[in-house]
Amino acid sequence: MNTRCCAIAGLLAFSGSIFAADTVGLPAPDPIGIWLITFGIAFLIAEAALPNYGVIGLGGIVMFVIGAVILTNAELPVPLMIGLGLISALLLIFLLIRALKTRPRHTVSGDAGLLGSVTPVLSLQAGDSCQGWVHLQGERWQVSSAKPLQIGQRVRVVARKGLMLEVAATDAVSIGE
Repeated sequence: MNTRCCAIAGLLAFSGSIFAADTVGLPAPDPIGIWLITFGIAFLIAEAALPNYGVIGLGGIVMFVIGAVILTNAELPVPLMIGLGLISALLLIFLLIRALKTRPRHTVSGDAGLLGSVTPVLSLQAGDSCQGWVHLQGERWQVSSAKPLQIGQRVRVVARKGLMLEVAATDAVSIGE
């Protein structure tokens, strides 16, 4: 593995020196174009690593195309580079739309995540069968009910008041409640 990397690095260094010796008559490239292309590639790589919904990737495409336009010496037609940039942008937009459609939309935290949850009663408060404890979303909650509860009975959360959940038996809860 290390010998391959060293061989590739040596080949690149050797080829770079050959190209440098061969380019005596070519004008020096514009450093602004090189920086724009470099930042464009960095932004495209960052887009793959960060959850930012395409903002950095779109900026990377724009910088890459502008840098390529600045670096051209009329060897590549400008409309071709702009067209490739637009195709890249459309591909990025298509992939972002597909990714956003696959995301779940249900609420998983807060009151909206608790209300309607079904869980069994773990224990009852001594002397009061209308109050007890349940385990819900990784936490132990104190619950109260209008009707007496039993250990193991499945209940549905209908409201939250502070740190107390109001529950009702699953067979007694109507859908619209």
